[in-house]
Amino acid sequence: MSSRRKPANAAAFLIILMKVFSGLGLSCHQGEYQIGNECCPNCLAGNRVKSHCTVESSTSCLPCMTGTYTDQPNGLERCHHCTNCDSGSGLRIKTPCTVTSDALCEPLEGFYCVHPTGHSCERAQEHKHCKPGQYISQNGTASTDTECSDCSSGTFSNGTFHSCQPHTQCHSLNLQQITAGTSATDSQCGEKKDVVK
Repeated sequence: MSSRRKPANAAAFLIILMKVFSGLGLSCHQGEYQIGNECCPNCLAGNRVKSHCTVESSTSCLPCMTGTYTDQPNGLERCHHCTNCDSGSGLRIKTPCTVTSDALCEPLEGFYCVHPTGHSCERAQEHKHCKPGQYISQNGTASTDTECSDCSSGTFSNGTFHSCQPHTQCHSLNLQQITAGTSATDSQCGEKKDVVK
C-alpha cells in the first residue's frame, strides 16, 4: 500500500512544481506584454491600456491625452507626460510634443546646453559675458560657452569686441593725452593747450 502512495505523491509534487515554474517561464511574443500569467496585445504608440485582455476579449486601448505621449507599442496604463521646455531653464521648444513623441528642447538665444540628452537638452546656461579688458575670442553656440581672452599691452576692449583695439595715439592726431588708456578703455585726447611765456 505504501509503494502505491509514493508514485502518486511524486506525480502530485511534479504537477505543483510545473505550475509554479510555468508562470516564471512565461515569455510573450513581440507585440505583446505580460500581465500576470497572460500575454496581451500591445496598444499602438500614441495609446495606452484602458483594460487588459482577458480570455474573452483583447486589450482595450485609449489615445493619449494632449500633453502626454507613448513613443512605441506598449502595455502602459498611463501615457508619459511631455517634457516642458522651460524658459526659466534657458530652454525653448525645438520640436513640439505629439501623442507619439516627446518634445525636444534647445537652448534659448544667448544660452548653451549644459545637460544634453540625445537630440534634446534638459538644461541650458547663459553664455558668459567677457569682462572689460577681455575680447570675445570665440562666440558661444548652442553647445559651447563664449570664450574670452585678455587684451595685450597697448590695446583695450570693453568686453563686447571680437578683437582688442589699439589705444588712440593722441600725439599722432596733434592732440594731447588727457587720460592714458587701460585694457578696458581707450586713451582720452584733448586739444593741446598753448604754453604762455
